[in-house]
Amino acid sequence: MQLPDAIQRFAALLKEAGHPHAPVMLDDAARTAQQAADALTVQLGQIAKSIVFRRKPDETAVLVITSGDRRVDEKKVQALVCADGQKLSRADADFVKAKTGFAIGGVSPIGHLHPPVCLIDQQLSRFNVIWAAAGHPHAVFELTLAQLKDLTQAPLADVAQALAV
Repeated sequence: MQLPDAIQRFAALLKEAGHPHAPVMLDDAARTAQQAADALTVQLGQIAKSIVFRRKPDETAVLVITSGDRRVDEKKVQALVCADGQKLSRADADFVKAKTGFAIGGVSPIGHLHPPVCLIDQQLSRFNVIWAAAGHPHAVFELTLAQLKDLTQAPLADVAQALAV
């Protein structure tokens, strides 16, 4: 079976980086963190989901890699990546595809057409093994938080909403 181009490109990047795990093709699409967790039979929090924002006015993509069981706090992200007067908004599918080269549901942490500003949710530190999208809604790959930091060169940050008590 021929892998889609995006997965082949992503797999080559992983190999070049010396990453020990190749992408895994899932039988069904894993466009959401819950779908990925169910397919992999792992905890929802182990899914490193990629949320893309649009920083205005410079039109820069901001990638937040967050734990699957958490929601991103947009105000926290904006405070970390925007200068005075800049605003952040959710990116639409066209913006995500144009900036990353990946469709929503398959945005990987690396291999973007235009390198984004990137932040990693510190909540991912709760897990020894995490899983992230591998360039396609049917593909994921295994890694550790340390490997994610090495691959992206992104800092850990407090980007998640506080849990309701």
